[in-house]
Amino acid sequence: MPHVIIEYTDNLAEETDIGVLLKNVNTTLLTHEDVIPIGGLRTRAIALHDYCVADGTEDDAFVHVTIKLGAGRSEETIKKVCDDLFETIKKHFAPIFEQRYLALSMEIFEFTRATYKQNNIHVRYK
Repeated sequence: MPHVIIEYTDNLAEETDIGVLLKNVNTTLLTHEDVIPIGGLRTRAIALHDYCVADGTEDDAFVHVTIKLGAGRSEETIKKVCDDLFETIKKHFAPIFEQRYLALSMEIFEFTRATYKQNNIHVRYK
């Protein structure tokens, strides 16, 4: 953990480089290496082809980010990590935000139950 899922309306695809966004998200999260294990970080983007924004009369766009974290981090730590992450997302989309209607949002999901995992990627970073 964490896992980051970025959902974005496909009308943004030609206006931004989503691959760069994914890399910037990981870079930002890894500045918190004391609480974000590099081997557990997964970031992905999903282009949404079927959506309706507001009343559907305009070519509005949105980006919704979900960050899923394992339990055990303090509220202060989660806030700092997520504040930094949302700043990175806002910075990435700032030029588009100035040119068109765009909604950015992010939610935090913390697992309270045990998760099932098998991951040998951690070994590479030890």
